[in-house]
Amino acid sequence: MSAGTGASSVEEPWPVRVVSQKVGAWIARLGWVWVDGQVAQISRRPGASTVFLTLRDPAADLSLTVTTNRDVLDAGAPELREGARVVVHAKPEFYAARGTLSLRADEIRQVGLGELLARLEKLKKLLAAEGLFDRARKRRLPFLPGRIGLITGRASAAERDVLTNARRRWPAVEFRTVNVAVQGTGAVAQIVDALKVLDADPGVEVIVLARGGGSIEDLLPFSDEALCRAVFACRTPVVSAIGHETDTPLVDYVADLRASTPTDAAKRVVPDLAEEVRLIGQARSRLERAVRNLVDRERHRLDLLRSRPVLARPQVMVDQRTTEVTALRQRAGRCLDHRLAAAGNDLRHTLARLRALSPAATLDRGYAIVQRGDGRVVRAAGDVDPGDHLRVRLAEGDLAVTVEG
Repeated sequence: MSAGTGASSVEEPWPVRVVSQKVGAWIARLGWVWVDGQVAQISRRPGASTVFLTLRDPAADLSLTVTTNRDVLDAGAPELREGARVVVHAKPEFYAARGTLSLRADEIRQVGLGELLARLEKLKKLLAAEGLFDRARKRRLPFLPGRIGLITGRASAAERDVLTNARRRWPAVEFRTVNVAVQGTGAVAQIVDALKVLDADPGVEVIVLARGGGSIEDLLPFSDEALCRAVFACRTPVVSAIGHETDTPLVDYVADLRASTPTDAAKRVVPDLAEEVRLIGQARSRLERAVRNLVDRERHRLDLLRSRPVLARPQVMVDQRTTEVTALRQRAGRCLDHRLAAAGNDLRHTLARLRALSPAATLDRGYAIVQRGDGRVVRAAGDVDPGDHLRVRLAEGDLAVTVEG
């Protein structure tokens, strides 16, 4: 039934069968497509010519059923196993009765090692160009983390190596372990979820990704683009300890630190208690030696100071200063007496000259000074007239005279 149209504001609903038919018709027009995925399950029924595969997207929680002929599978991938990466040429089909989508394949190719390596190299260049491998953004690990987040397989050798070696080095270390699938379908999604959980825990100061060795296909989840970007987005420092020393999945380049093995990761994330105690002992010994040397130098310096005469016999310095002060006082007295004597002689000479030049000395030699009544000195006879009264000043006393002529 078609959708109703008209003036009514509510459209007439479609039956489920109509919607299913239209979806099936639209999907039927898609034609044949190439699909890349990971085999999650293979179902080969004895005597049946049809093989059922469950194809899963490694980077998403999504899967599709693939049906194919046994001859197609034997021709393209006779040794196909669960977990393998394949490319199928298939046509999407929608089963309206069940409302399910599946793929019908006429060709299946198992992705070879060379092709896998080429894809990984291409992804590596892409991530490097975006700066996910930049050394400048890599963070230093804390010296002694309060809690370590560990993402690894359940009851795996990698988990045992990390826990055992870390606790052997630092017995008080605390772990928060999240067990996940470390290979196969669903591994990437579980690891990404575990990263988010541990990164959100404020007590976790470093996260360790640990897995034992394996083939390139086994380690493929740790080269997944979604996982690499999740590690790059973590605020907590991440240590990658995947496989052996020769194994280098892409997450090794993104992580803040790459450990060659899970055992090496345990050595990198916590210090060795015995080594730290030894280093502290060495530091204390160096400090004690430095303090003793300093005390010895200062004691020797004090001994040298105490051995000086000024400190051995301090009164000598006082006596020397007393002698110097006495000599200076005597010298000052002599200098002052000499200055006073010289000044007395100068004063006597000046007084003698003053007396020799004074009018009184002239009068003592018999001279007199004639003055008018107004006190003016008479210097010539013509300066007076007969009958003028004059005063004659002698060395001792004076006379009043009258000019007669």
